[in-house]
Amino acid sequence: MIDFAQRTIDLARQNVTEGGRPFATVIVKDGEILAESANKVAQTNDPTAHAEILAIREACTKLGTEHLVGTTIYVLAHPCPMCLGSLYYCSPDEVVFLTTRDAYEPHYVDDRKYFELATFYEEFAKDWRDRRLPMRYEPSPAAVDVYRFWQERNGGRRTATAVPPG
Repeated sequence: MIDFAQRTIDLARQNVTEGGRPFATVIVKDGEILAESANKVAQTNDPTAHAEILAIREACTKLGTEHLVGTTIYVLAHPCPMCLGSLYYCSPDEVVFLTTRDAYEPHYVDDRKYFELATFYEEFAKDWRDRRLPMRYEPSPAAVDVYRFWQERNGGRRTATAVPPG
């Protein structure tokens, strides 16, 4: 039987050896690896190329659905806010993380202009007007009309999808 946690560690270590960042994700369904990826931000210059995002994309493509119900997702470290949002959105049965920010912070930090892991969750909880990231709201009835159009095209339904039973 495959040790999925160790596979996640091995992928992250290999990625560091190849010049990448120390993160990896393995997605498991029915005891088999469905998808896996290391973080590819450094290699692609794509700030969204986190291991979780890449593995989720691969798994969903393979399954032909945006839902990962019935899966367990192994990640090297507690997910960043972007990845955490993606994990909530795809609805796996469980997420297993192998280290915390507090444990790895003495060895690695990736702070940005508006984003520091130490303060981001507080920042995210603020009203949009109070965030460090400059944001502007420009109300547009035409923007809401796009959603009305979607609802009309979908038989009056408001929900975009139904989560399959797990």
